[in-house]
Amino acid sequence: MRIASFTLGQQPGYGVVSAAGLQPAPAAFLARFPDLKSVLAAGALKDLADAVRASAPLDIDTLQFSMPIPDPARIICVGMNYLEHIHEMGRKRPAYPSLFTRFNDTMVGHGQPVLRPRISTEYDYEGELAVVIGRSARYLKETEAADCIAGYSCFFDGSVRDWQNHTTQFGPGKNFPSSGSCGPWLVTADEVPELSALGLQTCVNGEILQSAPFSDLCFTVPQIVAYCSGFCQLNPGDIIATGTPSGVGFARKPPRWLKAGDRVEVRIDGIGVLANTVVDE
Repeated sequence: MRIASFTLGQQPGYGVVSAAGLQPAPAAFLARFPDLKSVLAAGALKDLADAVRASAPLDIDTLQFSMPIPDPARIICVGMNYLEHIHEMGRKRPAYPSLFTRFNDTMVGHGQPVLRPRISTEYDYEGELAVVIGRSARYLKETEAADCIAGYSCFFDGSVRDWQNHTTQFGPGKNFPSSGSCGPWLVTADEVPELSALGLQTCVNGEILQSAPFSDLCFTVPQIVAYCSGFCQLNPGDIIATGTPSGVGFARKPPRWLKAGDRVEVRIDGIGVLANTVVDE
């Protein structure tokens, strides 16, 4: 099942994407579950699938996409999680996942503009797989991690490299407003049975600049989820971005920075295409 959050006019909503369009959650269902995060918290994905069957599909092209989870309590990101990317960044293979966080206001949905900040020209692309947590969990074992994953999405970790490299802490370069995105929808975990058989590409203006299979992850998704559950309580709707492959603009010679008018696409097998256009702040 593919579930998207959106705004139509000024009214937020969510629904199930099908070949016919997007079947929105009806008003009675929205009264019980005002957003997708509340659906996950209640374990009501099957109820959502039943509720939308009678809904007339909306034309996806008329909708403004939000992040699949518009207001996640946590956005946890893994840095340097593909071996080739670790090499191009000049780092050693880490013993533990390298983590940083993003704020909610740094993220937009599919089709929305992403902002290159006015105080930097070193705005870089990073395509990633996002994991969406489906239930509360703490102190997970790797073998238990899959049971708390609701599904997956595409993630664009827009990075302002000069600010990222001011110190060893990544936070400033990863938290400029509207510099990243997630979407276009959540694909439930039952439709993505074997991640290692899938891969990711990042394209800028149609040119493939990053491409890697998920089998090349340094830390697997279960390892990452279990590790994160050790230092915080994971809750429904939390998002974990799992790292980016080699080919980032920072590592190219000369560097390739994003500029106004560039169209960035993150393509993931079996999940979809997240697309955003760069605009200057």
